Amino acid sequence: MSLLAVPNVSEGRDFAVLERLEGSLGNEVTLLDRHTDLDHHRAVFTLAGPAGTLAASLTGLARRAVEEIDMTGWRGVHPAIGALDVCPVVWLSEERREKAGEVALEVADAIGTMGVPVFLYGDLAPDADRRERAYFRAGGLDALWQRMTSGGLAPDFGPDRPHPTAGATLVTARAPLAAFNVELATDDVGVAREVAAAIRETPEDGIPGVRALGLPLSTGRVQVSTNVHDPIETPLAEVVEAVREQATLRGANVIEAELIGLIPQAALVDYPDDVPIRDFDPSFHVIERRLEQPNR
Repeated sequence: MSLLAVPNVSEGRDFAVLERLEGSLGNEVTLLDRHTDLDHHRAVFTLAGPAGTLAASLTGLARRAVEEIDMTGWRGVHPAIGALDVCPVVWLSEERREKAGEVALEVADAIGTMGVPVFLYGDLAPDADRRERAYFRAGGLDALWQRMTSGGLAPDFGPDRPHPTAGATLVTARAPLAAFNVELATDDVGVAREVAAAIRETPEDGIPGVRALGLPLSTGRVQVSTNVHDPIETPLAEVVEAVREQATLRGANVIEAELIGLIPQAALVDYPDDVPIRDFDPSFHVIERRLEQPNR
């Protein structure tokens, strides 16, 4: 069975650059999806392929991202610290978990040789403090520079400071998650941030496995941007209802949702009909269905 990978690059506006990045993936893996976002200034590729070819494809993408993306002038509403910002390798069955970790470490080592520091997070993190991406992104790339040059933060691979233009990369191996955003009918980003704070997992409260941010959009709406770490245990319906409840308390309504990449079929259990997922096509965006027709 193939592995998946969901690399995130810090480019969502220059489609000529995105075409060149896509071209660097080669022909030995299958591109299942490419999602771009102007506000986030980010693109997310979803790839499938055998372990060896997937590692080569991700390495090629990392090399091209270093060449094409300059983080010194980067601006986007989503946190980012690198040209190839995040590079997770995804297993679809427990039997492939170890292999996914091996591929992730191979890619991390290759990126480090390009002069880009790599930090392992999630299950590959060397200690509990480094499991969350927010640990590395806090304060942005400028703060990361300061932490690394002061000796307060060392990478797992690569040099001891960010690449001058490409920053740093976060790498892990994981099960499928859902990158899922809910938009509210208000331009008050404070409302979105309060809702995000209310639903995200904390030691005391929130939805287990949910990470959330409140972000402004150029459309005049705001967004509760979430990552649902186990969308089978916590289906998207639960996230929508929690956002709706908290938004209503603050005088705002949920309008629609957005999915980044693909999700497992079980994530859609009991999903509410009155919160459409923009441009969602089950035959394209559900992992199990997409893998049945990869060349669509």
